[in-house]
Formats: sequence, C-alpha cells, structure tokens
Amino acid sequence: MDEKIKTLAEPFRIKMVEPIRMTTRAYREEALLQAGYNPFLLVSDDVFIDLLTDSGTGAMSQSQWAGMMMGDESYAGARSWIKLEQVVRELTGMPHVLPTHQGRAAERILYGLLGGTDRIFLSNTHFDTTRANIEFTGATALDLMPEEALDPETWMPFKGNIDLDKLETQLAHYGSERVAAVILTVTNNSSGGQPVSMANARAVRALCDRYGVMMVIDGCRIAENAYFIRMREDGFQDKSYHDIAREMLELGDAFIMSAKKDGMVNMGGLLCMKDKELSVKCINQLIISEGFATYGGLSGRDMEAMAIGLQEVFDPDYLHYRIRSTAYLGEKLREKGIPVIWPIGGHAVYIDAKKLFPAIPVDQYPGQVLVCELYKIGGIRCVEVGSMMFGKYDEQGKLIPASQELVRLAIPRRVYTQSHIDFVLEVFDFILELRDRKSGYRITYEPAFLRHFTARLEPHPGGG
Repeated sequence: MDEKIKTLAEPFRIKMVEPIRMTTRAYREEALLQAGYNPFLLVSDDVFIDLLTDSGTGAMSQSQWAGMMMGDESYAGARSWIKLEQVVRELTGMPHVLPTHQGRAAERILYGLLGGTDRIFLSNTHFDTTRANIEFTGATALDLMPEEALDPETWMPFKGNIDLDKLETQLAHYGSERVAAVILTVTNNSSGGQPVSMANARAVRALCDRYGVMMVIDGCRIAENAYFIRMREDGFQDKSYHDIAREMLELGDAFIMSAKKDGMVNMGGLLCMKDKELSVKCINQLIISEGFATYGGLSGRDMEAMAIGLQEVFDPDYLHYRIRSTAYLGEKLREKGIPVIWPIGGHAVYIDAKKLFPAIPVDQYPGQVLVCELYKIGGIRCVEVGSMMFGKYDEQGKLIPASQELVRLAIPRRVYTQSHIDFVLEVFDFILELRDRKSGYRITYEPAFLRHFTARLEPHPGGG
C-alpha cells in the first residue's frame, strides 16, 4: 500500500446488511427508565450503535458461512469436531481439547475443580466472569497489576503485564498448597484491553515452575495480543502472528478461550490442557453440564465456523485493520479532551469516567452516568467497568470502590464502518458539555454475583 495514503479502509466488502434505526431522545429516555438505567436490559432494536461487547457480536466471513453448511451434526466424533481439534492443537500445542458453549463454561469447569475455600487465584486482572466463577467456589481472586499501569495517562508498551514482584510475593506467602493457579489474561481486558509481553509470560512460567503452581492462559484475544508483540517487542518482527500466539500459549499448562472474541464466532469456547489426569476430570464435568466430549454444547456448524475463524483471525490485513480502527476511535476521543486509557488497547477504548466527571462521587457510579448519557444522546450502548462491575461492600454496607472507574466502548469485529465511529465521536461533543455534573445513580436491585448484568438503578436524589 502507498505509505502516503492515510485513510484506513476496511479490508472487506459488504455482502449482506442488517438495518438499524435511530429512535428519538424521548423514546430512549423512556426505554432506559424501563431498563432500570442498565443498558444490559435494553432491547437491541432500541440501540443504534452497540458497543456493549465484542463478545459474539462480530460478523462472520463468507468462508465461515460456507463452512457452516458443511457442519457435521453427529452426536459423537463429528468431522467438524476433528477439524476444530486439529486447528486448536496446532495453535496451542496442547493435546487435550474440550469444546464448550462459551468461555465462562470452560471457567466453571476448570475453576470449579481447582477452587474451593481457602484457595487463591492470582492474575494480572481477572475478567468479570472469571472472578465470579472463582469466588462462587469460595476461593479468592487477587489482581496483581504494576502500580504504574494503573495510571491511565502512562504510556507502556505492555500495560497488561502482571507485576512479577507482587506475583512472587504472593506465591511465597501462600505457596502451592493454597495457590490454585496463576491466570494470565491476554489481552488484559479489564485494565483497558492492554497487551501482555512474551517476556512477562515467560517470567510467569518460570515463577510457576519454581513454586510448583499451575499457569493458565485466558487467551480469548490471543491474536490481538500477538499483533502488539510483533509491533512492540524485540525479536518478533519477523515471526507470523500465529507463531507468536503459539509460542505464548505453549507456556501455559491450560488455555481457556471465549471463541466469541478471537475465534470470530457468535458462540463457542475452549478448554485445553497438557495434563491428562486433569483433562479426564474436566471431561466428566463437561459431559454432565455441557454435552458429549466432542461437541460440548456446540452444534457441528458452530465448530466449523470456529475452526475457520481461528485461522482467519491471524490474517495480517485483518489484524492491522482491527487494531488501527480501534485506535482511531481512541485517538480522536483523546484529541477532543476525553480522558482515555493510554495507549489504546486492541478490542476497545476505555474512558476514565472518574476524571471525566470529577464531581460525581464513586458511590454514585460516574461510569454508569456516562453509559446512560451516551445512550440518551446517541443511542449508543456500552458498559461500565468500575465500581458498578467490581465494587464490593464492607461489613457496614459501604461501597469498597474498584481501583478505576472506566467505561468500555468495545468494537464488534467487522460490523461498523468508519462513519459509524465518526458518529460516536460526534456524540462525545455533547458529553463534554456535562463535565460539571454532580450526581449519578444508586442501585435499587442487585444479585450476589455479576450484578452489572441484571442490576437496576435509579437517579440519585438531586440528579440523573
């Protein structure tokens, strides 16, 4: 490509379209009221641009759709499973591959076996469903991010790394008797979609070996992480994205994936292991809860699409478009004065809502304010990644806030064009007019786990 051309063109042509509609401001305000000011409870037809998640919301390719017609729906030993198993083994280097209906099913199986009261899980940052599946067993999930990585403005090439000093301190303190696993989340979703370096992953492997602890790689965005490694880490510029991903995955004892991300499908997950004895235990749990070991809750056509997606995701043109189109949104927001997590991650742009709305107390959820206002103004749906999602309560019922108050704009794969993103940017011009807002929301209903999915809120007295 001519280096003088600056426009990032989508590396695909549109073959089929899905209509979306813009509603009125009054309609959206009523819809949000009925949803308890929780965008998860909105009807999708009432959303204009949906940036709630990139999980399972992408557009599949013509090859994937064609492959679905070849899906073998045999209950056991389907050829679609054989194809998927081969692709996954080539990617991970792990002999034991279990299909699941999505990533959280793989988490429930593995962490249900490894967890329990007094067990400790260590991670760069546990994703929300990971933490919930761990804590549901009575275990404790600890995040070990470097302090400098918690500064939204600090530029770090691998801001998703785990803090190795903190990790060794915890390993030495708890020992292999209590530490069930070290989980490396790649990319580090809840810290801003930030990448993890190969050097950091190798060092984690070495510490796990020294202390006799299992290393799990949650690699649902392993291809995006491979892109950053090739671009930013010495020694990888001449390696393919697939080879970089395999090199990292081979460091783990187990691999968990929501294939709804870099598997490029609408439904599917994986649980892979090196240890045969552990795999037998997991297969037993899989059969009880998901399905037989060669389909795990998936149809044959799902497995065909996943096998193709796990190959297409490493296409250089796709990955360049994926990372740069996300960065386009983040960089333009930053130019407007919107405080974003810097540098921009792979799958989403994260906004520092606490800095955007400095007068709103954390116990009134400034991130939820931004989420609601984006929907009211422009029909944009996104998600809070702060005290609404991760906050806990002390013994007196007072909120223990999350370390950051973020809002995530997750970009579905191959779904929106640059004009959609430019529309999002224009909506933020109106958001900037609300920076002096002083009040937010309070929760009126919440479940015990993963409250952000189904909680209901109301405007806090004095605002909303």
